[in-house]
Amino acid sequence: MTNVHDNILGLIGNTPLVKLNSVTKDIPATVYAKLESYNPGHSTKDRIAVHIIEAAERKGLIKPGSTIVETTSGNTGFSIAMVCIIKGYKCILAVSNKTKKEKIAYLKALGATVYICPANVAADDPRSYYEVAKRIASETPDSIYINQYFNELNIDAHYQTTGPEIWEQTGGKITHLIACTGTGGTLSGSAKFLKEKNPNIKVIGVDASGSILKGFHETGKINKDEIHPYQIEGMGKNLIPAALLFDKVDEFVRVNDEMSAYRTREIALKEAIMGGYTTGAVTQGLLQYASANEFSKDDVVVAIYPDHGSRYITKVYSDQWMEEQGFINNCVHNYDEVYKTEIIS
Repeated sequence: MTNVHDNILGLIGNTPLVKLNSVTKDIPATVYAKLESYNPGHSTKDRIAVHIIEAAERKGLIKPGSTIVETTSGNTGFSIAMVCIIKGYKCILAVSNKTKKEKIAYLKALGATVYICPANVAADDPRSYYEVAKRIASETPDSIYINQYFNELNIDAHYQTTGPEIWEQTGGKITHLIACTGTGGTLSGSAKFLKEKNPNIKVIGVDASGSILKGFHETGKINKDEIHPYQIEGMGKNLIPAALLFDKVDEFVRVNDEMSAYRTREIALKEAIMGGYTTGAVTQGLLQYASANEFSKDDVVVAIYPDHGSRYITKVYSDQWMEEQGFINNCVHNYDEVYKTEIIS
Protein backbone atom coordinates (compact mmCIF):
# COMPACT_ATOMS: atom_id res chain seq x y z
CA MET A 1 0.00 0.00 0.00
CA THR A 2 1.36 3.42 -0.98
CA ASN A 3 0.33 6.97 -0.14
CA VAL A 4 -1.85 5.72 2.71
CA HIS A 5 -2.00 7.57 6.04
CA ASP A 6 -3.49 6.88 9.47
CA ASN A 7 -5.15 10.31 9.49
CA ILE A 8 -5.08 13.62 7.64
CA LEU A 9 -2.07 14.92 9.59
CA GLY A 10 0.13 12.53 7.62
CA LEU A 11 -0.38 14.76 4.58
CA ILE A 12 1.37 17.77 6.12
CA GLY A 13 4.57 18.86 4.38
CA ASN A 14 6.41 17.78 1.23
CA THR A 15 4.54 20.38 -0.80
CA PRO A 16 5.49 20.79 -4.48
CA LEU A 17 7.57 23.40 -6.27
CA VAL A 18 5.95 24.66 -9.48
CA LYS A 19 7.78 26.79 -12.05
CA LEU A 20 6.20 30.15 -12.81
CA ASN A 21 6.22 30.92 -16.53
CA SER A 22 3.95 33.83 -17.41
CA VAL A 23 3.88 36.27 -14.50
CA THR A 24 7.68 36.16 -14.26
CA LYS A 25 8.43 36.14 -18.00
CA ASP A 26 10.51 39.32 -17.79
CA ILE A 27 12.73 37.91 -15.04
CA PRO A 28 15.74 36.02 -16.45
CA ALA A 29 15.97 33.76 -13.37
CA THR A 30 14.09 30.51 -12.91
CA VAL A 31 11.30 31.17 -10.43
CA TYR A 32 9.46 28.47 -8.52
CA ALA A 33 6.42 28.72 -6.27
CA LYS A 34 6.35 26.55 -3.16
CA LEU A 35 2.65 25.64 -3.04
CA GLU A 36 1.77 25.40 0.64
CA SER A 37 -1.90 25.08 -0.29
CA TYR A 38 -1.10 21.41 -0.87
CA ASN A 39 -1.04 20.87 2.89
CA PRO A 40 -4.34 19.31 4.07
CA GLY A 41 -5.36 22.53 5.84
CA HIS A 42 -4.45 24.40 2.63
CA SER A 43 -1.72 26.56 4.17
CA THR A 44 1.81 26.63 5.53
CA LYS A 45 0.38 26.95 9.05
CA ASP A 46 -0.33 23.21 9.19
CA ARG A 47 3.39 22.76 9.78
CA ILE A 48 3.53 24.87 12.93
CA ALA A 49 0.21 23.65 14.34
CA VAL A 50 1.21 20.00 14.44
CA HIS A 51 4.81 20.79 15.45
CA ILE A 52 3.89 23.01 18.42
CA ILE A 53 1.03 20.82 19.65
CA GLU A 54 3.09 17.62 19.47
CA ALA A 55 5.92 19.36 21.35
CA ALA A 56 3.41 20.25 24.10
CA GLU A 57 2.29 16.61 24.20
CA ARG A 58 5.86 15.39 24.64
CA LYS A 59 6.33 17.82 27.53
CA GLY A 60 3.12 16.62 29.18
CA LEU A 61 1.51 20.05 28.96
CA ILE A 62 -1.69 18.78 27.35
CA LYS A 63 -3.76 15.62 27.19
CA PRO A 64 -6.97 14.67 25.35
CA GLY A 65 -9.67 17.07 26.49
CA SER A 66 -7.26 19.99 26.98
CA THR A 67 -7.94 23.33 25.31
CA ILE A 68 -5.73 24.99 22.69
CA VAL A 69 -5.98 28.80 22.47
CA GLU A 70 -4.51 30.96 19.76
CA THR A 71 -4.53 34.29 17.96
CA THR A 72 -5.05 33.94 14.20
CA SER A 73 -5.88 35.77 10.99
CA GLY A 74 -7.45 32.53 9.79
CA ASN A 75 -4.92 30.05 8.49
CA THR A 76 -3.26 29.15 11.80
CA GLY A 77 -6.72 28.74 13.24
CA PHE A 78 -7.76 26.31 10.50
CA SER A 79 -4.64 24.26 11.10
CA ILE A 80 -4.98 24.20 14.88
CA ALA A 81 -8.66 23.28 14.66
CA MET A 82 -7.80 20.44 12.29
CA VAL A 83 -5.11 19.08 14.61
CA CYS A 84 -7.43 19.44 17.61
CA ILE A 85 -10.08 17.29 15.94
CA ILE A 86 -7.63 14.47 15.25
CA LYS A 87 -6.00 14.63 18.69
CA GLY A 88 -9.08 15.26 20.82
CA TYR A 89 -8.55 18.83 22.03
CA LYS A 90 -10.90 21.79 22.35
CA CYS A 91 -10.04 24.84 20.25
CA ILE A 92 -10.59 28.54 21.07
CA LEU A 93 -9.46 31.19 18.60
CA ALA A 94 -9.29 34.99 18.68
CA VAL A 95 -9.49 36.68 15.27
CA SER A 96 -9.60 40.30 14.12
CA ASN A 97 -12.67 41.84 12.54
CA LYS A 98 -10.72 42.01 9.25
CA THR A 99 -11.38 38.28 9.00
CA LYS A 100 -14.03 37.53 6.39
CA LYS A 101 -17.25 35.75 7.34
CA GLU A 102 -16.43 32.66 5.31
CA LYS A 103 -13.20 32.18 7.25
CA ILE A 104 -15.07 32.40 10.54
CA ALA A 105 -17.63 29.92 9.19
CA TYR A 106 -14.77 27.59 8.23
CA LEU A 107 -13.28 27.81 11.74
CA LYS A 108 -16.65 27.04 13.32
CA ALA A 109 -17.20 24.15 10.90
CA LEU A 110 -13.99 22.66 12.32
CA GLY A 111 -15.36 22.93 15.84
CA ALA A 112 -13.57 26.07 17.02
CA THR A 113 -14.99 28.67 19.38
CA VAL A 114 -14.25 32.07 17.83
CA TYR A 115 -13.83 35.50 19.44
CA ILE A 116 -13.91 38.47 17.01
CA CYS A 117 -11.79 41.44 18.11
CA PRO A 118 -11.21 44.94 16.67
CA ALA A 119 -8.26 45.07 14.26
CA ASN A 120 -7.31 48.72 14.50
CA VAL A 121 -6.28 48.87 18.14
CA ALA A 122 -2.81 48.71 19.68
CA ALA A 123 -1.36 45.26 20.26
CA ASP A 124 -1.42 45.82 24.04
CA ASP A 125 -5.03 47.03 24.05
CA PRO A 126 -7.14 44.56 26.10
CA ARG A 127 -9.52 44.30 23.12
CA SER A 128 -6.79 43.23 20.65
CA TYR A 129 -6.85 39.64 19.55
CA TYR A 130 -3.43 39.12 21.13
CA GLU A 131 -4.64 40.21 24.57
CA VAL A 132 -8.00 38.47 24.28
CA ALA A 133 -6.31 35.15 23.51
CA LYS A 134 -3.93 35.58 26.45
CA ARG A 135 -6.81 36.36 28.79
CA ILE A 136 -8.87 33.39 27.63
CA ALA A 137 -5.90 31.05 28.06
CA SER A 138 -5.25 32.36 31.58
CA GLU A 139 -8.90 31.91 32.54
CA THR A 140 -9.38 28.47 30.96
CA PRO A 141 -8.31 25.47 33.06
CA ASP A 142 -6.11 22.84 31.39
CA SER A 143 -5.26 25.03 28.40
CA ILE A 144 -2.20 26.24 26.52
CA TYR A 145 -1.68 29.37 24.44
CA ILE A 146 0.16 28.62 21.18
CA ASN A 147 1.45 32.24 20.93
CA GLN A 148 2.81 31.81 17.41
CA TYR A 149 4.30 35.32 17.31
CA PHE A 150 6.65 34.61 20.20
CA ASN A 151 7.07 30.84 20.03
CA GLU A 152 10.46 29.63 18.81
CA LEU A 153 8.83 26.37 17.72
CA ASN A 154 7.17 28.41 14.96
CA ILE A 155 10.66 28.92 13.53
CA ASP A 156 11.74 25.36 14.27
CA ALA A 157 8.82 23.83 12.35
CA HIS A 158 10.08 25.43 9.14
CA TYR A 159 13.74 24.83 9.99
CA GLN A 160 12.91 21.13 10.28
CA THR A 161 10.66 20.86 7.22
CA THR A 162 10.19 23.76 4.77
CA GLY A 163 13.87 24.74 4.49
CA PRO A 164 15.13 21.18 3.92
CA GLU A 165 12.37 20.53 1.37
CA ILE A 166 13.35 23.61 -0.66
CA TRP A 167 17.04 22.69 -0.52
CA GLU A 168 16.36 19.15 -1.68
CA GLN A 169 13.83 20.15 -4.35
CA THR A 170 16.24 22.65 -5.94
CA GLY A 171 19.21 20.33 -5.60
CA GLY A 172 20.90 23.01 -3.51
CA LYS A 173 20.76 25.47 -6.40
CA ILE A 174 18.46 28.03 -4.78
CA THR A 175 19.93 31.55 -4.83
CA HIS A 176 16.97 33.60 -3.56
CA LEU A 177 14.15 32.92 -1.12
CA ILE A 178 11.19 35.29 -0.87
CA ALA A 179 8.21 35.05 1.44
CA CYS A 180 5.68 37.20 3.24
CA THR A 181 6.23 38.04 6.89
CA GLY A 182 3.50 37.89 9.49
CA THR A 183 4.66 35.97 12.52
CA GLY A 184 7.93 35.52 10.61
CA GLY A 185 8.20 31.79 11.28
CA THR A 186 7.94 30.57 7.69
CA LEU A 187 10.61 32.93 6.36
CA SER A 188 12.88 32.71 9.42
CA GLY A 189 12.92 28.93 9.80
CA SER A 190 13.39 28.32 6.08
CA ALA A 191 16.07 31.01 5.84
CA LYS A 192 17.94 29.73 8.89
CA PHE A 193 18.26 26.27 7.36
CA LEU A 194 19.10 27.49 3.86
CA LYS A 195 21.74 29.98 5.02
CA GLU A 196 23.43 27.22 7.01
CA LYS A 197 23.69 25.31 3.74
CA ASN A 198 24.76 28.36 1.72
CA PRO A 199 25.19 31.76 3.41
CA ASN A 200 25.14 33.48 -0.01
CA ILE A 201 21.43 32.74 -0.50
CA LYS A 202 19.54 36.04 -0.53
CA VAL A 203 16.46 36.16 1.69
CA ILE A 204 13.78 38.73 0.89
CA GLY A 205 10.90 39.42 3.24
CA VAL A 206 7.66 40.96 1.96
CA ASP A 207 5.96 43.42 4.30
CA ALA A 208 2.63 45.21 4.01
CA SER A 209 2.18 48.95 3.65
CA GLY A 210 0.84 49.88 7.09
CA SER A 211 3.20 47.51 8.91
CA ILE A 212 6.35 48.32 10.90
CA LEU A 213 8.52 45.31 10.01
CA LYS A 214 10.46 46.75 7.06
CA GLY A 215 11.20 49.98 8.92
CA PHE A 216 12.33 48.10 12.02
CA HIS A 217 14.67 45.92 9.94
CA GLU A 218 16.30 49.01 8.45
CA THR A 219 16.50 51.23 11.55
CA GLY A 220 16.13 48.98 14.57
CA LYS A 221 13.34 51.27 15.76
CA ILE A 222 9.55 51.10 15.74
CA ASN A 223 8.02 53.96 13.78
CA LYS A 224 4.39 54.20 14.82
CA ASP A 225 3.77 56.72 12.04
CA GLU A 226 4.06 53.82 9.58
CA ILE A 227 1.06 52.07 11.09
CA HIS A 228 -2.23 52.40 9.24
CA PRO A 229 -5.06 49.98 8.36
CA TYR A 230 -4.58 47.62 5.43
CA GLN A 231 -6.51 44.78 3.88
CA ILE A 232 -3.98 41.97 3.33
CA GLU A 233 -4.57 39.32 5.98
CA GLY A 234 -1.82 37.32 7.63
CA MET A 235 1.17 39.54 6.86
CA GLY A 236 2.74 42.62 8.35
CA LYS A 237 2.45 43.60 12.00
CA ASN A 238 2.10 46.51 14.41
CA LEU A 239 4.39 44.72 16.86
CA ILE A 240 7.75 42.96 16.54
CA PRO A 241 7.27 39.17 16.66
CA ALA A 242 10.07 37.17 18.26
CA ALA A 243 9.50 34.49 15.60
CA LEU A 244 10.95 36.83 12.95
CA LEU A 245 14.73 36.49 12.79
CA PHE A 246 15.70 39.82 11.26
CA ASP A 247 19.34 38.79 10.99
CA LYS A 248 18.35 36.06 8.51
CA VAL A 249 16.63 38.56 6.18
CA ASP A 250 18.78 40.46 3.68
CA GLU A 251 16.13 42.90 2.53
CA PHE A 252 12.47 43.75 2.95
CA VAL A 253 10.11 44.84 0.19
CA ARG A 254 6.89 46.64 1.09
CA VAL A 255 3.76 46.07 -1.00
CA ASN A 256 0.33 47.70 -0.94
CA ASP A 257 -3.17 46.28 -0.94
CA GLU A 258 -4.03 47.29 -4.48
CA MET A 259 -1.13 45.83 -6.42
CA SER A 260 -1.16 42.69 -4.29
CA ALA A 261 -4.82 42.21 -5.15
CA TYR A 262 -4.13 42.53 -8.87
CA ARG A 263 -1.27 40.05 -8.68
CA THR A 264 -3.44 37.53 -6.83
CA ARG A 265 -5.96 37.56 -9.66
CA GLU A 266 -3.27 37.64 -12.34
CA ILE A 267 -1.64 34.48 -10.96
CA ALA A 268 -4.96 32.67 -11.17
CA LEU A 269 -5.53 33.83 -14.76
CA LYS A 270 -2.00 33.33 -16.08
CA GLU A 271 -0.54 30.48 -14.01
CA ALA A 272 -3.81 28.70 -13.03
CA ILE A 273 -2.77 28.95 -9.38
CA MET A 274 -5.61 29.95 -7.05
CA GLY A 275 -3.55 31.56 -4.33
CA GLY A 276 -4.55 33.65 -1.37
CA TYR A 277 -4.07 37.40 -1.01
CA THR A 278 -0.58 36.85 0.40
CA THR A 279 0.30 34.84 -2.70
CA GLY A 280 -0.36 37.98 -4.71
CA ALA A 281 1.61 40.01 -2.18
CA VAL A 282 4.72 37.81 -2.37
CA THR A 283 4.53 37.88 -6.18
CA GLN A 284 4.24 41.67 -6.17
CA GLY A 285 7.20 41.78 -3.78
CA LEU A 286 9.22 39.59 -6.13
CA LEU A 287 8.45 41.81 -9.13
CA GLN A 288 9.32 44.97 -7.17
CA TYR A 289 12.58 43.39 -6.03
CA ALA A 290 13.37 42.30 -9.60
CA SER A 291 12.82 45.84 -10.88
CA ALA A 292 15.51 47.13 -8.51
CA ASN A 293 17.92 44.18 -8.59
CA GLU A 294 19.47 42.29 -11.45
CA PHE A 295 18.74 38.58 -11.68
CA SER A 296 20.84 36.32 -13.88
CA LYS A 297 19.70 33.35 -15.93
CA ASP A 298 21.52 31.09 -13.47
CA ASP A 299 19.58 32.33 -10.44
CA VAL A 300 17.00 30.03 -8.87
CA VAL A 301 14.29 31.85 -6.94
CA VAL A 302 11.77 30.20 -4.62
CA ALA A 303 8.67 32.16 -3.61
CA ILE A 304 6.61 30.63 -0.81
CA TYR A 305 2.91 30.75 -1.71
CA PRO A 306 1.37 30.33 1.73
CA ASP A 307 -2.29 29.47 1.21
CA HIS A 308 -5.24 28.83 -1.11
CA GLY A 309 -7.51 31.34 -2.79
CA SER A 310 -10.74 29.58 -1.81
CA ARG A 311 -10.66 31.56 1.44
CA TYR A 312 -10.73 34.87 -0.43
CA ILE A 313 -13.61 34.35 -2.88
CA THR A 314 -15.64 37.18 -1.32
CA LYS A 315 -12.58 39.38 -0.93
CA VAL A 316 -9.81 39.70 -3.50
CA TYR A 317 -11.56 37.44 -6.06
CA SER A 318 -14.79 39.39 -5.75
CA ASP A 319 -15.37 42.15 -8.32
CA GLN A 320 -17.71 43.84 -5.86
CA TRP A 321 -15.09 43.87 -3.10
CA MET A 322 -12.42 45.14 -5.49
CA GLU A 323 -14.71 47.94 -6.61
CA GLU A 324 -15.53 48.85 -3.00
CA GLN A 325 -11.81 49.29 -2.37
CA GLY A 326 -11.46 51.47 -5.46
CA PHE A 327 -9.18 48.90 -7.09
CA ILE A 328 -11.12 47.75 -10.14
CA ASN A 329 -10.96 51.06 -12.05
CA ASN A 330 -7.17 51.11 -11.99
CA CYS A 331 -6.67 47.41 -12.63
CA VAL A 332 -3.66 46.62 -14.79
CA HIS A 333 -5.87 44.08 -16.55
CA ASN A 334 -9.50 45.01 -16.98
CA TYR A 335 -10.92 41.62 -16.16
CA ASP A 336 -14.54 42.71 -16.56
CA GLU A 337 -13.87 43.69 -20.19
CA VAL A 338 -12.39 40.30 -21.06
CA TYR A 339 -14.09 37.79 -18.81
CA LYS A 340 -17.86 38.23 -18.81
CA THR A 341 -20.70 36.47 -17.08
CA GLU A 342 -23.80 35.92 -19.19
CA ILE A 343 -27.11 34.74 -17.79
CA ILE A 344 -29.28 32.76 -20.19
CA SER A 345 -32.97 32.97 -19.32
